[in-house]
Amino acid sequence: QVQLREFGGGSVQSGESLRLSCEASGHTSSTYCMAWFRQVPGEERERVAGRDSDGSTSYAYSVQGRFTISRDNAKNTLYLQMDGLKPEDSAMYYCATERCSWYRQHREYNYWGQGTQVTVSS
Repeated sequence: QVQLREFGGGSVQSGESLRLSCEASGHTSSTYCMAWFRQVPGEERERVAGRDSDGSTSYAYSVQGRFTISRDNAKNTLYLQMDGLKPEDSAMYYCATERCSWYRQHREYNYWGQGTQVTVSS
């Protein structure tokens, strides 16, 4: 059973930084793709950043140059370093994962964490 737990959310001022962590259990991180999403109430969930098992990464245009996704395979943990935070980054942030072989074909993540809230005030 794959499980994800997110940590590191909080309330910060505009321009400050936060690092989110997502601890995974029940899978071998080297064969799974992982990603961070965020969602504001009443809006669609947005894919913020993703990391393939081959190390390639991708980012939403709105966070390019400010956010960095990384993974520690030994700890089975995914990170999202968020610098230069803006009020519009405020959202619930979710970690997601799926076997890369499945994700590359279906573009779907079937395993999700419970989320961690990020609030940025101006």
